[in-house]
Amino acid sequence: MAESNPPPFPRPEADLPQLTDEERATYDWQLPIDGIGELGQRRLKGASVLVSRAGGLGGVVAFELAAAGIGRLVLAHGGNLRPSDLNRQLLMTHDHLGQPRIESAIRRLKALNPRLEIIAEPANISEDNAARLVAQADVVVDCAPLFQERYLLNREAMAQRRPMVEAAVYDLDFHLTTFLPGQTGCLRCLYPEPSTHWTRRFPVVGAVPGTAGSLAALEVIKLVAGFGQTLAGKLLVADLRAFQVKLLRLHRIADCPDCGAL
Repeated sequence: MAESNPPPFPRPEADLPQLTDEERATYDWQLPIDGIGELGQRRLKGASVLVSRAGGLGGVVAFELAAAGIGRLVLAHGGNLRPSDLNRQLLMTHDHLGQPRIESAIRRLKALNPRLEIIAEPANISEDNAARLVAQADVVVDCAPLFQERYLLNREAMAQRRPMVEAAVYDLDFHLTTFLPGQTGCLRCLYPEPSTHWTRRFPVVGAVPGTAGSLAALEVIKLVAGFGQTLAGKLLVADLRAFQVKLLRLHRIADCPDCGAL
């Protein structure tokens, strides 16, 4: 029997959307999973998830969530597609070079799941949009490469009490955790100061963000459907060069400026 946990944003069952016959057929292979079932699938359909950004890491998160039946994705991703994006950004295609990345992401996600609602922000997270975008989501997934964006998302997720799945990759390494406002620490607790290793450009092969993105999507699915153990309070650190995995306990900082008052 899978461990069952209430989702962090419980809704009365009567308020959840019903599944159509087409959706039951689409999710036929995951409905029997202990912890999902009809109720869990309805929770997925009724949920809204913010993914920033939808590139090599966030694009895989978005793709897996679309496949799993999340009802709405809020995507924040700016800029135009470059040839150097194509080794890892699986929502992008060669014929879209020079055009907005967000348009390619929408096209690919809709081709997979035409029922999916997408709110598209053709810009990266900033002071101008962070609060507005977080307010439209039940769960936030942070995949931005720069600390400035990550800190903005963290601040708003904590202030608006939204769970935030935090994922990052570098070279053949990745780390993954989940922050629950008022229950765990946050990104500021983990990184009180920006890391000098996280830059806009970094070495990466696509299979690494693909692996991390799939695991991050699973974190969201478990949070939304309300089953299994998540990485709340723990940091998964993986070195895929040596296939070494560590699970570290995270600590909350009492005077953290983002979550200390929760």
